[in-house]
Amino acid sequence: MSTTRSVTAPVLVLGGGMAGVECARTLGDEGVDVLLVDRNDYHQFQPLLYQVASSQLPAEDVARPHRVIFADYPSVELRTAEVDTADLSRRTLVLGDGKTLSGSFLVMAAGARPNFFGVPGAAEHAFPLYSVADAERLRLHLQRLLQAAVDSGGSAEPGALDVVVVGGGPTGVETTGALAELMQALQHTGRLDPAGTITLVDRSPTLLGQFSDKAHAYALRKLTDVGVQVKLRAGVTVVHPDRVQFDDSSTVAARTVVWGGGESGSAVAQALGPVVGHGGRIDVRPDLTVDGHPGVYAVGDVANIPARHGDARALPQLGSVAQQSGRWAAENILRELRGEPTKPFGYKDKGIMAMIGRNAAVAEIGRHRHQVEGPIAFAAWLGVHAMLLSGVHSRTDAFLSWAWDYFDRDHAATVEVSTTPRRIAWGDDDEDVPHISLDRPGPARTAATT
Repeated sequence: MSTTRSVTAPVLVLGGGMAGVECARTLGDEGVDVLLVDRNDYHQFQPLLYQVASSQLPAEDVARPHRVIFADYPSVELRTAEVDTADLSRRTLVLGDGKTLSGSFLVMAAGARPNFFGVPGAAEHAFPLYSVADAERLRLHLQRLLQAAVDSGGSAEPGALDVVVVGGGPTGVETTGALAELMQALQHTGRLDPAGTITLVDRSPTLLGQFSDKAHAYALRKLTDVGVQVKLRAGVTVVHPDRVQFDDSSTVAARTVVWGGGESGSAVAQALGPVVGHGGRIDVRPDLTVDGHPGVYAVGDVANIPARHGDARALPQLGSVAQQSGRWAAENILRELRGEPTKPFGYKDKGIMAMIGRNAAVAEIGRHRHQVEGPIAFAAWLGVHAMLLSGVHSRTDAFLSWAWDYFDRDHAATVEVSTTPRRIAWGDDDEDVPHISLDRPGPARTAATT
């Protein structure tokens, strides 16, 4: 039984992603003072980053300013700042300018960063896809290459437009499908001849490893149908500026390498010492608290959350896990404030899903993983994403309208390589735009701390 606690300082929430936003909103609903700290002034909707990278959505549409999300939450204060270190024992954060913030509770929702697994050249030359800035950098890089080819009469040097995507999970598969559609559209409209080749590589024997064998075969078939070269049971050994080497001694020429090969806990989390476990993430107890550190919680992609009580396996890094764990941590904090015992996290499994292309999607729904494909799978994808978006956008109907239009088109994706993609009609004020900075140099520039 927890003892009654009073909030003498705000609840510190480090990270303004799905987990951090949901935690702050839940506490704000009860009038609890919260200080939300993030290096960016916006929340980013990661499931749609691949559409930004492939010019199907502008970056602004998947980044929602925190000040807009919390406009009606007077007890939630926002601080845009870099965080150098966290002290779990003192429940403090040290900012980049040397200032220290302290809280009655500390919620670590600091997210993840790409894991290059020590592959030479990957951090320097590959483009990860874990933030909206990552996606925008990749889009601009591809835009320059494609525009140069179009301006030269539709042809390019060998390998100039070829892309290697590392990682056969949902991020890699969705990005590969979108880029393949982009290349096909430019070739079908006569703007490129030939278009670039997309190669998807993964060490495992299948794509979408968490899915069923039927889904593995479906994803492979749909990607190869659109010209993707799928290279399984192969790992990347070196990434060069113009080519990629594999552990089977083969080489693929490519000036664009998209890294979806894994993620680890954020830098600020990995410096926490003994509480850091598998994947550089923070190990948590079933109630999402950090063992040995009263008043400290870890949620979302930065945490190893037990799948079940007594189960050594951790839940996957999914948006639904992040959102639900953020809300649960807030509810446990409220229980502590009332002098009640905390409760183990009860995750409601909505299933797993991936968009393989405009007319191809796969979903495994619920705990028993009922599999659906095609339009039904897209409807499931749409419903889950609308629910996730509802926490940060006041109008999910705009997203629904955009998504159905996206899916229902019977022609190939048309991508204007020299203009901004069509926006989702959120209906927000023009002033409510995020400040997306692309200033950090180099592909490794994208390793986010929050």
